[in-house]
Amino acid sequence: MTTDVAKLELEDEIKTFNRWDATEAEISDDALLRYINLENILAPRSKGRHSEKQFYKAEVPIVERLLNRMYVAGHRGKKHYITSGINTGHSEKLWSEIEEAFEIIEEETGENPFQVLVTAIENSAPVEEVVTYQRGGVRARKAVMSAPQRRVDLAIRLLVQGAYDKRRSEKNKASETLAQEIIGAANEDNNIRAVREKQRKEREAEGAR
Repeated sequence: MTTDVAKLELEDEIKTFNRWDATEAEISDDALLRYINLENILAPRSKGRHSEKQFYKAEVPIVERLLNRMYVAGHRGKKHYITSGINTGHSEKLWSEIEEAFEIIEEETGENPFQVLVTAIENSAPVEEVVTYQRGGVRARKAVMSAPQRRVDLAIRLLVQGAYDKRRSEKNKASETLAQEIIGAANEDNNIRAVREKQRKEREAEGAR
C-alpha cells in the first residue's frame, strides 16, 4: 500500500521538461479527447512500446508526437519540390528545440504552453475532407468526416510543415518558427499555414456535398 502511494506521489510530481504540467491543459473538442494524450514524460522517446496496439498513437504523449513529426515534416509538391529529408537528427536536439519553443510561447502568451499547443491543434484539425472515387468511367468527389486520430495527425503535420517552411525562408531558429506557428494557430491567424489548410479542406468538403 505504501509503495502504491509513493508511486502516485511521484507521478504527481513529474512535469514535462521538469517545468510544465501537461495535465493542466483542457481539450474543448470532445472528439479529440481520446487522441490528445496530455501525460507528463521525463524522456522524449517511448521506443515504440505502443506500436503493436490499435490506435496506438492515442497512447503517445502529444509532445512526443510533435517531436516525431519534426524528424520529417513531410514532402510536398510534385517530385518532392519541398523535401524534409534533411531534418533527421537526434531526439535530444529536437527535444531542446521544443523546450525553447515552449519557453517562447509562455513568455509571449503568459499561458501554459501545453494549453496553447492543444488549442492550436484544435484550430488546425479539419472536421471534413474530400475523397475521390471511381464511378464508372468518371472520378467523383465526396465530402467525408475526418477520423479524430487523422485530425490530430494532420494538425501536427501542418503545424510542423508551416514552421519548417518559415525556417527555410526566414532563416530564423527552429524553436522561434515553431513557437510562432503554434501561437498563430491558437489565435486562428489566417496567415498560418495550418489554419489556412484546415479552412481550405472544409470549404472543398462543403462544395462536394
